[in-house]
Amino acid sequence: MAVNRDRRARRSARPVPLLVAVLIVLGGLLSAGPAGAAPEPGPPAERPAPAAATGTMRNPVNSGPDPFVTHFQGRYYLATTQGDAVRMWSAESAADLLRAEPRTVWKPTDPSGDRMVWAPEFYRFDGRWYLYYTASDGVDEHHRLFVAESEGDDPMGPYHHKAKLEPPNHVGEFAIDAAVVRHGGKLYLAYSGLNAYQHNGLNIAPMSDPWTVSGDATALNAAGGCPEVREGPAFLERNGRTWMTYSACDTGKPDYQVWMMSLDAAADPLDAGAWRQHQGALFARNDEAGVFGPGHHSFFRSPDGAEDWIVYHAKTTSQNTYTDRTTRIQRIGWNGDGSPALGRPLAVGATLDLPSGDPGPGTYWINDDGRSNGPGGVAYTGTWNSGTGCAAQCFFGDDHWSEAKGNTATWTFEGTRIALLSVRDTGNGYADISVDGGAPTRVDLHDSIRKGEVVQYVSPQLPSGRHTLRVTVTGERNASAGAAFVSVDRAEVWTD
Repeated sequence: MAVNRDRRARRSARPVPLLVAVLIVLGGLLSAGPAGAAPEPGPPAERPAPAAATGTMRNPVNSGPDPFVTHFQGRYYLATTQGDAVRMWSAESAADLLRAEPRTVWKPTDPSGDRMVWAPEFYRFDGRWYLYYTASDGVDEHHRLFVAESEGDDPMGPYHHKAKLEPPNHVGEFAIDAAVVRHGGKLYLAYSGLNAYQHNGLNIAPMSDPWTVSGDATALNAAGGCPEVREGPAFLERNGRTWMTYSACDTGKPDYQVWMMSLDAAADPLDAGAWRQHQGALFARNDEAGVFGPGHHSFFRSPDGAEDWIVYHAKTTSQNTYTDRTTRIQRIGWNGDGSPALGRPLAVGATLDLPSGDPGPGTYWINDDGRSNGPGGVAYTGTWNSGTGCAAQCFFGDDHWSEAKGNTATWTFEGTRIALLSVRDTGNGYADISVDGGAPTRVDLHDSIRKGEVVQYVSPQLPSGRHTLRVTVTGERNASAGAAFVSVDRAEVWTD
């Protein structure tokens, strides 16, 4: 249990102030409902044929963990764990989520649950949105489940407090990661909390309405390849079954992964024996692609309703750490036996077709070696090292780096905004980054462990046209850094 408490305490740790500022500029992602990510839980409608892809995109789409996405009335909505409040990002295209601005939609004020705010999920019932989240008084073991209700029919609120969610047989007990599913016309609350199998074990309880738990929770003895955690339940309904996927192992470990149980459409979710355990991980680390610890996910439907997608967090480092968990998305499929096929997690930077029906137009990339699939390139002054030693932690497996004060890397691009991604490492120092010759922003590229394709900087919105972004090596570093290297790797450019 000590392991679980430590894991959760570290999960809520906040980034360093500069990185927080960068991430808030970034913003971005989607949102989904349970049961196939429809806005309201329930069986999905027959899917239309997917539309032709309107553009491409690359991950990550947000720098936070524990993502939840839905598509509603022409927009994606995304929430991730932020620690002190619930924030959402919204965009018409998935490619725009990274640059979307965050909005604080709910900030708890009750001292018993106004800190360590984790894992928000939001569902629509009868024209209102219900925001489920985990919070505590600052002590991990005091985490409980709460729900807020929207004033109208907008996922971004405003919201007001509605209820604390506690099954009668688990009042006053540790509980996290709420998810809601409709099965057989009835609502159920699934969550992770105390049971006979794990400290963080899976439980499911009946609900009489979206804010009321109406009976005792049933404990589910879910498998997972490691003993300590079963958390983050998510649901799909298709082919006569309810599919419940969940995350197993400690989220700090590279082996954090997704497993699954399922339930026949006519079965009772409160009958533990009715749940069928599927053996083996559905979604797990992909060392070749530099993806570790993929999990805490949800599902959403493409804008035209023809495709199913997964949104999840994962890391670029194999070290045991609670940092570096970024939000990614990719399309999923279905097996011949009717079960979901999640595939393998793709490398950060892998080019994806936008979800079908997504209006695009997407973004384009510029690699550190000057290659680009759009109008742009990069030029260097001074001597820079380059090579492929960073492998899967870098875009195209290569990057450039220098610690010589005054050396520059200047990106030219045509568009309205640019984001820079590169390695953070123990030997990295400060870079000065400026747009069109303006005042520089100082960015610290150091980290206690090596992490790949980290979003280092996102420019402000710019007038459409040709621009430059200059990265200058300062030769300076913080006291914890072993050297003052500056690394450059990938740029993402938006054109509208």
